[in-house]
Amino acid sequence: MTQYLPCIETNSGPIPAASVIWLHGLGASGDDFAAIVPELDLSGCPPIRFVFPHAPSIPVTLNGGHVMPAWYDIIGTPTQRTEDDAGIRHSALAIEALITRELSRGVRPERIVLAGFSQGCAMVLHTGLRHGRRLGGIMALSGYLPLAPALAAERSSANQDIPIFMAHGLSDPMIVLSRAEASRDALLGLGYAVQWHTYPMPHSVHPAEIRDIGDFLRSVLAPDSVHAKT
Repeated sequence: MTQYLPCIETNSGPIPAASVIWLHGLGASGDDFAAIVPELDLSGCPPIRFVFPHAPSIPVTLNGGHVMPAWYDIIGTPTQRTEDDAGIRHSALAIEALITRELSRGVRPERIVLAGFSQGCAMVLHTGLRHGRRLGGIMALSGYLPLAPALAAERSSANQDIPIFMAHGLSDPMIVLSRAEASRDALLGLGYAVQWHTYPMPHSVHPAEIRDIGDFLRSVLAPDSVHAKT
């Protein structure tokens, strides 16, 4: 029997026909973004199940080995990092399991959106662009593209044209803007359709960003915007 990550779930209406799987950042939990759902304008969308998984607690090298919720380890310094390849790929399997569960609940793949903040952003870019069936979209918030050199060889053609909403704070001290811009440019270089947004904020969420997230979800999940691809 599949062991799923523990999750918080909230529905925008009865009998959800779409799903948003939304990953939190380092040291946080699934509670972080659940409160945003009532603030989103989802008019025209089918009922949506929002799934907010909790990352497992693991030792994080950058924080002196302190055990905290994390999708993968952070190794090295802010200027010289070694990416946790094994940890990223392990968490990707857990996210894939959540996608499979939404499919088993009757949600079509093109009505599933992956969203993530910071480390969660890294995970949804990694997982979504490798997923074998066309998903509805990716929301990449205040993060970056992990294992970028491997993407060209590992990406799935099914999600080559997936809409990507990418947002970042102009004064983010945790993941500097230039790192996010480099990720954006890498994605554009591989032909992905990136919708780039910046906001006057640090490592957080801006009210204008919440409005734009609602616009993005309506654009990819409203019935006349969904194009079935499997």
